[in-house]
Amino acid sequence: MPGIEIDESGLTKGQARKLNALRKSIGRDIADRAFLEWLAAQPAAAGSAPDKNATMIVDTLWPLVQQGTLSIPRGGYLVRRGRGRIIVEPARR
Repeated sequence: MPGIEIDESGLTKGQARKLNALRKSIGRDIADRAFLEWLAAQPAAAGSAPDKNATMIVDTLWPLVQQGTLSIPRGGYLVRRGRGRIIVEPARR
């Protein structure tokens, strides 16, 4: 198994840090095998299923953005529920 190649560009920042720490502590060959075993044991990303409400908001607003009738600034907006209404306010940084 010395020819194990890991695509480091596809890793998250935390995964890349873990791989580098393993390589420093136990050597490249053993670390790569251990990392692949650890990666295979990790559950799939929880955010992989799209949020139905977020999808509906995007589908509703995107045509308005393309028409030029709606402009969303770089900081964005915060959308939340109020008592019987929806509150939209600029997001704070």
